[in-house]
Amino acid sequence: MTSPSDNKLPNIAWRPTPEYIERSRLRRFMQQHSIYTFADLLARADRDPAWFWDAVVRDLDLEWYSPYSRVLDLSGGIEWPRWFAGGRYNYVHDAVDKWATTDTSRVPAIVWEGEDGKVRTLSYAQLHREVNSAANALKALGVQPGDRVGIYMPMIPETAIAILAVSKIGAIYTPIFSGYGGMAVAGRLQDCAARVLITADGFLRAGKPVAMKEAADEAVAASPSVQHVLVVRRLGTPVHWQSGRDIWWHDLVGEQSDECATEQTAAEDPYMIIYTSGTTGKPKGVVHVHSGFPIKAAQELAHCFDLHAGERLFWISDIGWMMGPWSITGALMLGATCFLYEGAINYPQPDRLWSLVERHNITHLGVSPTAIRSLMGLGDDHVKRHDLSSLLILAGAGEPWNPAPWQWYFDVVGGGTRPIINYSGGTEVSGGILACNTLLPIKPCAFSAPVPGMAADVIDHEGNSVRGTVGELALRQPWPGITRGFWGDHDRYIETYWSRITGVWVHGDWALVDDDGFWHILGRSDDTIKVAGKRVGPAEVESAAIAHIAVMDAAAIGVPDELKGEALVLFIRLRPDYTASEELREAIEQTIISHLGKTLKPKAIHFIGDLPHTRNGKILRRLVRRQYLDEPTGDTSALENPAALEGIRELGATRET
Repeated sequence: MTSPSDNKLPNIAWRPTPEYIERSRLRRFMQQHSIYTFADLLARADRDPAWFWDAVVRDLDLEWYSPYSRVLDLSGGIEWPRWFAGGRYNYVHDAVDKWATTDTSRVPAIVWEGEDGKVRTLSYAQLHREVNSAANALKALGVQPGDRVGIYMPMIPETAIAILAVSKIGAIYTPIFSGYGGMAVAGRLQDCAARVLITADGFLRAGKPVAMKEAADEAVAASPSVQHVLVVRRLGTPVHWQSGRDIWWHDLVGEQSDECATEQTAAEDPYMIIYTSGTTGKPKGVVHVHSGFPIKAAQELAHCFDLHAGERLFWISDIGWMMGPWSITGALMLGATCFLYEGAINYPQPDRLWSLVERHNITHLGVSPTAIRSLMGLGDDHVKRHDLSSLLILAGAGEPWNPAPWQWYFDVVGGGTRPIINYSGGTEVSGGILACNTLLPIKPCAFSAPVPGMAADVIDHEGNSVRGTVGELALRQPWPGITRGFWGDHDRYIETYWSRITGVWVHGDWALVDDDGFWHILGRSDDTIKVAGKRVGPAEVESAAIAHIAVMDAAAIGVPDELKGEALVLFIRLRPDYTASEELREAIEQTIISHLGKTLKPKAIHFIGDLPHTRNGKILRRLVRRQYLDEPTGDTSALENPAALEGIRELGATRET
């Protein structure tokens, strides 16, 4: 597959330095296999995925209870690969158990800061004991291998302990977004028939308590499979209590032994069902197994993000989104430290994030592009007053970048010297398809190459490879992190990813490999706007709008138009020091025209106070479009700020048709 390697390429923001090359785990991996270029690595991995993933297992020094007899079994078809056949493997051994008797036992495994400033640190030895006690507590509640346990928690240490404890005993956990209301939680508990729900009394967000137990009670009342609710005391606030069902975490876990043997699960045994929300239909329960998601998470953090033992990863996420379990699991499997934070990154002061980085010596920071756009709008001074010299790697994921925020992140936060590892994939693939790494040059907003081991391609509607033109992002070979279907709905899984072209996973993103070999994600293929025959991704339009100094954030949608087929409509969130006016609207319009041409002149530009987004900052454009056009919105449970939809609906009521 194409990848950039020529240092004479134009528009390069960062090139590998001797220091980054010398420390590179990916370079070491390539040397061990006598591979001398990244392009050769991709080509060999694409030709022989069994060789590659067997080599990854050895490179990561993963330990198996019973060795596998076959790396890859495709007897069920490419849609249903079986990895590491015959092997018995539980990722908790590699994430926790094996470190407890080594020098790593004294290394911080989890460091947490609450929004109120409280700090807790668990060494690997302490985490091992805590996980064992929690595992024994679950056994005391009757949880057995294969049972499902819901984890509806904020980002606190007990959250990491809980997911590891469930996995340790061979049960299956379902991570649930901490901002969900009761019925959204219930939908997930009902679908997987969870036996136990682990939750907290509440947590802090932007200075206000969020009462989780109340929502948990509503959810459990509608979920007859749930027999017990295990409650972590985070705030100490009064909560409703149902005797016999509700149990305090500290009471039950505190009385358990801190010794517990890890269940010797089969490599293909499920350990997690994580739900992804769509704008229509019920959420999809994505099934992942012990030898899948955890191994891919560790491999990506090692080979793309160059995370080493003892370094500190802080990825701003929630346990309900893929990056929550991904960062906890992957960091621990590498002997690194996972930093957790429960609250708002701009509270109580706009510099909270940069203060966290400085005080906790964060080495690897992952932030969504939307979060960077918001932080950039608050000014540079909040960043510059902090010492960010601990940072080695910057990262971003979740949506396409716009040039100005990318450059601000690189220059102001990274000092123009740290690489930004751009990263894109999905919950169903266990992480990334495309990414940058520290061995290849980096172009703003682009991806340097596919993630090693992901046989990525850009294809036309017939499945032919295309370069220099927009096509669908696709995968031509299996990988361990592929979902083992959707819980209870295998047909929907096949229809979603495998029904377009036989034997090819079509991911649902528009992508482009440019003339220099860099990869670009242009947005979801079902988000694409076609104006007067010209197809444009919403991110391109939003980037043009954000080029105006007054614009903090934007969302672009296409609406039906008799003349052009579709017309552009933009929703603009202004920076705090700008006021909406007709003159400003015209200025933003001219900025867009200057970037994209008169054909893509917006039909309407609306100023709005807030845009609907998830906790990790991803703007859901399809919800914006449906609300504006007064169409059925579908599942909105992923939104952190559903009230933002009302403002869009009000604007839609006045639109010209």
